[in-house]
Amino acid sequence: MITASIPSPPASWESFTIGIFTIHSYALCILAGIIVAVIVTSRRLTQRGGQPGVVVDFAICAVPLALVGARAWHVLTHVGDYFGPDHPLTDGATWLNAIAIWNGGNAIFGSILGGAVGVWIASRWTGVRFLSFADALAPGMLLAQAIGRIGNWFNTELYGLPTTLPWGLQVPSTNAAFPAGLAPGTLFHPTFLYELIWNTAGAVLILLIDRRAEQRWGRGLGLYLIWYGIGRSVFEAIRIDPTTVYLGLRVNIWAAFLSILLGLAIIVWSRRRHPGVETTPYRPGRHWVPDAPVVSRYAAGDFEDGPDADQAEAPVTSGAPASR
Repeated sequence: MITASIPSPPASWESFTIGIFTIHSYALCILAGIIVAVIVTSRRLTQRGGQPGVVVDFAICAVPLALVGARAWHVLTHVGDYFGPDHPLTDGATWLNAIAIWNGGNAIFGSILGGAVGVWIASRWTGVRFLSFADALAPGMLLAQAIGRIGNWFNTELYGLPTTLPWGLQVPSTNAAFPAGLAPGTLFHPTFLYELIWNTAGAVLILLIDRRAEQRWGRGLGLYLIWYGIGRSVFEAIRIDPTTVYLGLRVNIWAAFLSILLGLAIIVWSRRRHPGVETTPYRPGRHWVPDAPVVSRYAAGDFEDGPDADQAEAPVTSGAPASR
């Protein structure tokens, strides 16, 4: 009998209905993560001189492309699940299943690539530097990924090898991914929980480092890529869900290694190219400055009735709004 372990949620928790709509818990976790990332990033970017609310412009571009990238990466690394012998290309249901992001199956590395494209587009639109936004986003991105991993618990997916540890995950033997030949009641490593804890710790670490010396010119992005890559390479190695394998390693492990190398390269390049202080997140010529306050020549006494009231000085001058 299992006396200490993490239970899987009842199947009824995976989704619920409101009228004609089916709401998936997995999708709610992703949405919650996006909201947290937007709030954290907005606060950090505003503190660094960004226009309040500009993060919404980035979200409009980056979020849809991140979702597309996440699904595309998953499908491309699990092609047989969507376009195998039992799924003919001429079947409309095959294509619908391939894009059914609401059914789970979204890859974070794909979301990073898709989101990066969206951030680049928004940076051209708003004038905010790509790296400046990425630095502000780094801890919020880790928190969003951590919250999103809760959705894997609701879907009872992305668990690891069997374990006897007390925090092992209970997985029903009826689960489609339950390994054949194992006894019912076998516990598994909750790799989604490991990643949740790792990502949360990484977000806290970046915020603490930022307090001592703000990570600008891409250094925050570099820290994010290194931290996430290290954790993902470890957790991915003990996952048992099927995926594409190259040279004996899962494709996401190779992606994690590349993430670490890219993060290191960005930090080295940043320190050599930009040793000074980043004074603004905007590109030259695209600076945003808050509207100047109104400056009036009138005093309170000018509005009192008196013999000279009609001769009160009329003009009012105000600071001209700064260019956006």
